[in-house]
Amino acid sequence: MSGNETKDIHPAIDPGRRKFLGTTAMAGAALGLTACGASQSSGDKAAAGSAATAASSGHDAYEVPPGKLDSYYIISSGGHSGEVRILGCPSGRTIKRIPVFNIDPMLGWGITNESRAIIGTRPDGQLKYWTGDTHHIHGSYKDGTYDGKYFWVNDKLNARVARIRGDTFETDKITELPNVQGQHGLFSDKRDPVDAAINYTTRVFAGAEFHIPLPNDGRDEESPDKYGCLFTCLDANSMDVRWQCRIDGNMDLVATSYDGKLAASNQYNTENGIHYEDMMSAEQDACVFFHVARIEAAVKAGKFTTIGDSKVPVVDGRKEANADPKTALTCYVPVPKNPHGVNASPDGKYFVCSGKLSPTCSVIDLALVNKWFDGELAKPRDAVVAEPNVGLGPLHTAFDGRGNAYTTLFLDSKIVKWSVDGAIAQFKGDAKAKVIIDAIDVHYQPGHGFTSMGETKEPDGKFFNSGNKFSKDRFLPVGPLHVETEQLLDITGEKMKLIHDHTAYPEPHDAIIVRADIIKTRQIYDLNEFPNAVKTKEESTIERNGNKVHIRLMSQAPAYSMREFKVKKGDLVTITLTNHDKVEDLTHGFGIPKYNINFVVNPQETKSVTFVADKPGIFWCYCTHFCHALHLEMRSRLIVEA
Repeated sequence: MSGNETKDIHPAIDPGRRKFLGTTAMAGAALGLTACGASQSSGDKAAAGSAATAASSGHDAYEVPPGKLDSYYIISSGGHSGEVRILGCPSGRTIKRIPVFNIDPMLGWGITNESRAIIGTRPDGQLKYWTGDTHHIHGSYKDGTYDGKYFWVNDKLNARVARIRGDTFETDKITELPNVQGQHGLFSDKRDPVDAAINYTTRVFAGAEFHIPLPNDGRDEESPDKYGCLFTCLDANSMDVRWQCRIDGNMDLVATSYDGKLAASNQYNTENGIHYEDMMSAEQDACVFFHVARIEAAVKAGKFTTIGDSKVPVVDGRKEANADPKTALTCYVPVPKNPHGVNASPDGKYFVCSGKLSPTCSVIDLALVNKWFDGELAKPRDAVVAEPNVGLGPLHTAFDGRGNAYTTLFLDSKIVKWSVDGAIAQFKGDAKAKVIIDAIDVHYQPGHGFTSMGETKEPDGKFFNSGNKFSKDRFLPVGPLHVETEQLLDITGEKMKLIHDHTAYPEPHDAIIVRADIIKTRQIYDLNEFPNAVKTKEESTIERNGNKVHIRLMSQAPAYSMREFKVKKGDLVTITLTNHDKVEDLTHGFGIPKYNINFVVNPQETKSVTFVADKPGIFWCYCTHFCHALHLEMRSRLIVEA
């Protein structure tokens, strides 16, 4: 392990604390858990005492001391904040919040013209959407591992996919998917399936969770047979939608194979139900596989339709249209029941679906799925080679590269470590096969879980992060809405060890852990990459065309290039600001009181805003981001003449 990783700074938490799970909210209040002055419970005292003992024993190998850097980035969704978050690992420190589908006054996301063009506006100039719900984030690949170039994240709320640049950790493109609601699962491909010479990401796949009438134009609301879901393929570079595939059932998460041949999504509601109870009747749902090359060949041959106003090619992946395996575009592998999560093993052999309402995980052999597509396997269900009983409420599975899987158990509040080979041997009838290797309590109800480099061919088996859905008594109480708990585990040995808690503002979902050496960020921009940059002081001007006014400004600590600028009431004003400082981390802000204008420009960056000067008077434009000893004096006057 590297020198800035630690060992056992916290001991295993007293299992007695888990009794809180069995109490009601009223009982919890009666215990005084929200009272700062209440005496500690015996469990609290034991945990505090053990922690003090551990600290005094010098077990600090996981600590990242001041001046040292983390070994990994955790790149995490932000849930209904609409953002993405960057954390350090193993410290758990939040390093950056990336606005994606939300408005962010610090960065100016949703305020600047450049960001509004990415998010998308209506004909009246207002943002089309200003909220989002991020769940799943995945990176671009080369040779089966991350290359650090891009990261993609979904918007479940408004059916969009966003791309984040790895060199700046800022959003550069957003695409809205046609005829889709509940865009939930998402995964990038790991290799082009058509051209074997291409071994990097060319596609991003997105599954739709919600059934809607197709087209959803006000007809067929009460005709469930007209409802459907679409699996979408986007071009990784242009972010254009390449094609869609209509399926039976809906989709949850997405996984892709390392050879580029298959993409898949676990499915609940194969019943095609509309109401809750209709989605629960079947004892088996499915993992649906997509034969990427066949789908693209069908699109190329013109064997597709379109839906509504969309021009995107849509192929038919429903069961009835794909009865012949040798020509089928899709394969539905039955798995129990209402599964949640599908993950690819790093050896490229298996996908694992977790049962959620079944205490099992289904191990699907991809070679057998390909055999079914070739007509050499009798039934899709025969591709399931193991189904171990791992515990109550299995949701997500990750891998360590040593043949072990780690599954979150939502109902048991545990992480279970199990052997994939052992599970396969047991499924074949070996009663002595060792399947369950270890289990550890987490606090409380884990949802997503992920290992360091676990979604690549280079898993290092060092860390597992448990994204727990509740924190209850883990942190200082701050009212009815608690932060959530992320707990980091050491998985280097046979037994898992709980290292520490870190907070997560609600409600993050999935994440990936990426080695720090893979990420190559830039520290300043190139002035020449911005077509509207104000490059010289002579270009710092006020341009008027009728009632349209363009104010072109430079910033260089501690001043803007113009002390003041005058406009008339009713003018449509655009301010373009270029930061001419070249010092790393010397960022300037620009705020205008009473006009909802606030944004930052990084070194050598250019941004612009447009607004109507509808309030006469003097408005001090000031630097909102500390930049210099004379930061408070860095101001200009906007004079709006009546």
